Amino acid sequence: MIPLVSLNPSNMKIIVLACLAAVAVAAPQLQEREVLLLRDDRVANEDGTFSYALEADNGINTAVAGAVGSAGQINQEGSYTVTLEDGSQAVVTFVANENGFQPQSSILPTPHPLPAHVYELLEIAERQRAEGIVFN
Repeated sequence: MIPLVSLNPSNMKIIVLACLAAVAVAAPQLQEREVLLLRDDRVANEDGTFSYALEADNGINTAVAGAVGSAGQINQEGSYTVTLEDGSQAVVTFVANENGFQPQSSILPTPHPLPAHVYELLEIAERQRAEGIVFN
């Protein structure tokens, strides 16, 4: 078999550079624009409580309030807006505390419902635990 291109180091460098140039040319070109802040309210209190609200002309919109939790952590609740592919916007509300980050929104995925037999198995397991039956 006769190779079409000899694979010496200088040929390999040219091939790699040609591939990098092709990727750079094919990459989508982002148009940068200046984003104007429509709202920027911030409050930070000495007791650890805080709040902020930001809104920009590109659709970014968020508002958060926080306070020190029972174990010294910062508990937060608020919302943020997400721009969807179709241009519409969806709001995500959340609570972040000792139980973790808990978002709520119609755009978040939900688990599939459990089949009926799983509910039956869970009831059986609960009855067994109530009767003192333990499996190791």
